[in-house]
Amino acid sequence: MSSEAKRAQIMQAAEKLFASRRFHEITTDDIAREAKVGKGTIYRYFPDKDELFFQTAMSGFDEMCDLLHRGAQEQEGFRSQILMACRQISQFFQRRRQLFRMMQAEEAPILWHNDDMRRRWLGNRSRLVSAMGQIIDKGVSEGLIRSDVQSTVLAQFLMGMLRTRARDLHDAPEAMQSLELVVELFVRGAGNGAA
Repeated sequence: MSSEAKRAQIMQAAEKLFASRRFHEITTDDIAREAKVGKGTIYRYFPDKDELFFQTAMSGFDEMCDLLHRGAQEQEGFRSQILMACRQISQFFQRRRQLFRMMQAEEAPILWHNDDMRRRWLGNRSRLVSAMGQIIDKGVSEGLIRSDVQSTVLAQFLMGMLRTRARDLHDAPEAMQSLELVVELFVRGAGNGAA
C-alpha cells in the first residue's frame, strides 16, 4: 500500500471515530485499531492526535477553495456563481458536520492552546473568505451588490448565514432551509437597491 493510501486509511478511520465520540474519549490506540495499523504508523504520518484531527477535518478544504476561486473566473453570472459557491461550501461542511461540531466543542484546547493550529485554521478561513469575496466582487461589478462594504466583510456575513442554516435551522420548515433563500436574503440585504 502506498504511503498516501496508508495516510488516507488512517484519516478515514479517524473521521469515523471522531464523528462518533468526543475528542478526549478517543485514543490513538482506538484509531490504530480502526485503521488496522500499528500505533507507530499513525505517528509516522501525524505528530499527535490533535494534528490528525485537524488534518482530517480540513481534508478537501484546499480543493473546495480552488473550486471557488476558479468559479469566480468563469463567465457565468453572479447569481448562479454565488448559489454554486454556497452549495459547495454547504456540502463540504455537511460531509464533515460531526467533525466541525467537535471542533467547536473542543475549540479551546485544540485551536486556542495550539498557536500553529489556530494560525492554520484562521488561514484556511481567510482563504475561504477571499474565494467567496471574489465571487461577491463579480456581483459588485454587475451592479447587484453594494460597493460601500468590502467584499470580504460581505463574504463573512454570507458564511455566517450558511453556518446558521447548517447549525440552527434543522427544525425549520424545508422551504426556510433552502440555499436559494439564503442567497436571496443575502443579495437583497447586500444589494445596491436595484437588485
